[in-house]
Amino acid sequence: MSSPQHLAAHSLPRHALTRLAQDWLAEDTPGLDPAGVCVGSAEVEARLLCKSPGTVLAGSPFFTAVFTQVGCTVDWIHRDGDRIGPDAITLTAVVRGPARCLLLGERPALNCLARASGIATRCARLRAAAKAAGWHGEVAGTRKTTPGFRLVEKYAMLVGGASTHRYDLSGMVMLKDNHIWASGSISEAVSAARSVCGFSSKIEVECGSAEEGREAAGAGADVVMLDNLQPQELHAAARTLKDQFPALLIEASGGVTPENLALYFSPHVDVVSLGCITQGCPVADFSLKIQKSGGDSKLLISNQTCKQ
Repeated sequence: MSSPQHLAAHSLPRHALTRLAQDWLAEDTPGLDPAGVCVGSAEVEARLLCKSPGTVLAGSPFFTAVFTQVGCTVDWIHRDGDRIGPDAITLTAVVRGPARCLLLGERPALNCLARASGIATRCARLRAAAKAAGWHGEVAGTRKTTPGFRLVEKYAMLVGGASTHRYDLSGMVMLKDNHIWASGSISEAVSAARSVCGFSSKIEVECGSAEEGREAAGAGADVVMLDNLQPQELHAAARTLKDQFPALLIEASGGVTPENLALYFSPHVDVVSLGCITQGCPVADFSLKIQKSGGDSKLLISNQTCKQ
């Protein structure tokens, strides 16, 4: 049976993949492609190689969409959600098509795959840490995404086993400090937001103390984010709020890193969100190598790695 990580690709709208692929290609080749003259349109085959053992593959639908736009085909050996390795170099897919077209798609496709796989790998490691600690809650991303690249990054979180949190401003109401200050109070902000979103959206309020959390919950908030609290203070505030509002969801955020994540785990904390899932996340190392016709590749790949 397929895992949720393997099924994540079914959530991607085809029209969105096409639009993104077209935008990336137009950005990278807005005019002539002089280098295309050097290689022509002869049919070639290229190997996609992963050179970061332990990578969780993510982004294959975007990679394929780019090459579809330039008239190439992609045959995948691994699928999103697979952990690649342990070999130093692992054959991951084979791309076929006209040489100049394949090279047009190479960099946009690799950029997307490297970024998405890096995020998925970090998310998988964070989820593994939560599981090892026996924590019941969810590790979540944030809206701190790269402009124009949000769909890729949110999708990569899903593949890595993390929660995407809200996708955009329409996905859930989050009232932050600026909303509160501009509204006058937490209660006023929650009341105004509820009048628009109705029953169909949760309301989350960023709070800096248990007192603020109590006001938010009392006004009808569904989620309280305890922001930038030290772990000891966070756990005390979360317990106080859960005792009074058992159905309230508690999120911890602010200053959380992969290194200190475990300090935020608590029976009273339901979600821990980290901006570093998308900001400063290492990318995975992929390369695409066209095979020489009539000769062996210079790259030595083990039989086990190349098995399809």
